[in-house]
Amino acid sequence: MRRFWLHLTIGFLISAVGLWIFLGVTEDVLHHDPLTQFDVTLVDWFQAHHGPAADQVFRAITALGSPLVLITVALGVAVFLVISKQSLLLKGWLLAFAGGALLNNVLKRAIQRPRPYAASASLSGSWSFPSGHAMVSLIGYGMLAYLLIILGPRSRRVHVAIVACTALLVLAIGLSRLYLGAHYFSDVVGGYAAGMVWLSACISGLEVTRRSVRPSRLPESPGDAGA
Repeated sequence: MRRFWLHLTIGFLISAVGLWIFLGVTEDVLHHDPLTQFDVTLVDWFQAHHGPAADQVFRAITALGSPLVLITVALGVAVFLVISKQSLLLKGWLLAFAGGALLNNVLKRAIQRPRPYAASASLSGSWSFPSGHAMVSLIGYGMLAYLLIILGPRSRRVHVAIVACTALLVLAIGLSRLYLGAHYFSDVVGGYAAGMVWLSACISGLEVTRRSVRPSRLPESPGDAGA
């Protein structure tokens, strides 16, 4: 029980920090504070340091956060959860993806920030803040890491490796959006912050719900056995 309340407290704190960061960045964007000047400076810097090899690498990385790849991951994991008869985790998984995509769309339409001048022509019809790649990749790969931890080996080293690899992947996707000129720095930070709030809410909700059902129906969280 003590571990349960610890999970909830940590989840609440993560959501609070994410919301605080998002609101702060959003205020800077709306009021054209110094952060937006840094945004343009960083876009200029990346545009001046392009190279053929780096272009290919960052295009490959940014594809990992594209709707096509994330939808493929979502469907693949959903099929696995159906086969494994993990109905609650399936619902949480689908809610995280669908809710994250919807929230990103609502925020973009509400703020309506134009794309950087360096963005490709294919992005000209979409808004820039917050970054969908940053936000949805954090939610999607973050949820995948959560599922791997609770369904996979009960090894702290494995769990640390999963979290570290996930963090590196999500950060690399955000960096790729900056390099390619698709987003400003504040777009990516705002996407991470909003994604953090939603991801934390989804995982906390799942943790609460999982403890309200019979232990035999769902896997335990890491460390529950010794709690």
